[in-house]
Amino acid sequence: MQDEGRVIFVSGPVVKANMMRGARMFDVVQVGEERLIGEIIELKDDVATIQVYEDTMGLIPGDRVVQTGAPLSVELGPGVISMIYDGIQRPLDIIKAQKGDFISRGVEVTSIDRTKRWQFRPTAAAGTLVKGGTVIGSVQETNVVEHRIMIPPDVEGTLEHIVGEGDYTVDETIASVRTSTGKVNIAMLQRWPVRISRPEGERFDPDVPLLTGQRIFDTFFPMAKGGTAAIPGGFGTGKTVSQHQLAKWSDADIVVYVGCGERGNEMTDVLTEFPELNDPRSGDKLMNRTVLIANTSNMPVAAREASVYTGITIAEYFRDMGYDVALMADSTSRWAEALREISGRLEEMPGEEGYPAYLASRLAGFYERAGRVRTLNGDIGSISVIGAVSPPGGDFSEPVTQNTLRIVKVFWALDADLADRRHFPSINWLRSYSLYLKKVSPWWSREVGDQWFAMREEAMGLLQQEAELQDIIQLVGPDALPAKDQGVLEGARLIRESFLRQNAFDDVDTFCSEMKQHEMMRIMLRYHKLLQDAIAKGIAVERLKAVKIKEDLSRMALVKEELFKQEFARIEAEMESEIGGMEVEE
Repeated sequence: MQDEGRVIFVSGPVVKANMMRGARMFDVVQVGEERLIGEIIELKDDVATIQVYEDTMGLIPGDRVVQTGAPLSVELGPGVISMIYDGIQRPLDIIKAQKGDFISRGVEVTSIDRTKRWQFRPTAAAGTLVKGGTVIGSVQETNVVEHRIMIPPDVEGTLEHIVGEGDYTVDETIASVRTSTGKVNIAMLQRWPVRISRPEGERFDPDVPLLTGQRIFDTFFPMAKGGTAAIPGGFGTGKTVSQHQLAKWSDADIVVYVGCGERGNEMTDVLTEFPELNDPRSGDKLMNRTVLIANTSNMPVAAREASVYTGITIAEYFRDMGYDVALMADSTSRWAEALREISGRLEEMPGEEGYPAYLASRLAGFYERAGRVRTLNGDIGSISVIGAVSPPGGDFSEPVTQNTLRIVKVFWALDADLADRRHFPSINWLRSYSLYLKKVSPWWSREVGDQWFAMREEAMGLLQQEAELQDIIQLVGPDALPAKDQGVLEGARLIRESFLRQNAFDDVDTFCSEMKQHEMMRIMLRYHKLLQDAIAKGIAVERLKAVKIKEDLSRMALVKEELFKQEFARIEAEMESEIGGMEVEE
């Protein structure tokens, strides 16, 4: 087998090399004297086309290309949680310690520390029949994550030997399995190729909501565990802050955040803010259940293409332990731009707006790795994928947005007009939708309130009526409307300004529990009903607009979680008394 070729052509991140017989698609190679990491993406006879994940400046024809004989893979094992990696799973803190603030080319570091010793506790005994996914022990990786040590997916046989409880490095042998082809040694460290999905068992309908603490997401356009969502919007509409909120507050066990082509300042916010955040679920640091993949827009473009696969493979690994994983990709547009650039360098026939013709299938292949499944071990785990999309100029008709919408089941449409009015999150409630609404409705009815779906539909109807009345208001003004329609505007205004708007930077309003959301919505709809009843009695709208309780109603979001039940009961009682007790003036 030929294990060394020669560069014959360099074009940006794309390199062609000959003398590559025996090479395979998607194998990793090392290019040039600095051993730059690349991946074979095309083979014709003995000529390989390689996408290089580092800056190719200085490469010239004749430079050597060394085959590794292995596909692009990630290392999986204790030590992954709380790490900050680049797009090909190189730990940035270790690179910084070795090379300084600027990453030099050709850096070779291990993704997982080989020297650290972890306390392994066996849970299986010798003589047990095991197969891929069987848990044979555990490591307490952080205070909140128990890392379950599993048999690799392609191993099946009898557990011949397993070590006792003690401290071991990730590459020490902790067990051996007698298979039909011989003995296989098992370590805590596994490798898995990023472009191949990890095997799974039965798939389930996504009928359990992924609770986020964000009112417009949870109540109006809910996401299910194991589901897929897109959050498109133009510059400045709040994509990144929305994804940060989802990462911080969603009730997933593990968070994988992929900054795919993000601006450097936005990624810096993530890298500096996340390590300081406290986890609302455990009181520990949020990083103790988070993996960050940082791939900024000034890093080599080809690495963007790898970063989303690195992230989803890590997510699948923790899903296989039975965890619920939330993966945030910000943004898939930058990933698609990398596909477009590589496709152009390969001189492929372009599709719409220069994107490759296979854009839709690549997007589908990524999102389809989400799901709620029975793992090989019999546990139930899930991966929920939320991808930000950055359409140029906020144009949702462009190819990446349109192809994404054909795949995902939740569409959270960010609106530049709402952002300009400082209404955040700037989700347009008339353009957004969730196809999980009826699937998660039984959970909400059972766990939160049996009128949840009816209340949600009533509130949406009120907001739609308001939108229809806006056209009339543009012509005649609000005061010319009938009193009943003015009551609709008043009820919709309270929902729009005090329920749909949420301050991510307020200590209280940044998170709203599902019970608090339900009670807020119930009281706001009751307010609208009282208004309509009072208007039907002949009470002037001006009097109703001036009620004192309005201020308390508009500030319900700022009531602390531990106080909301008693405070909301007071607000509701005063509202019933003030509005319900009104009499028509003589």
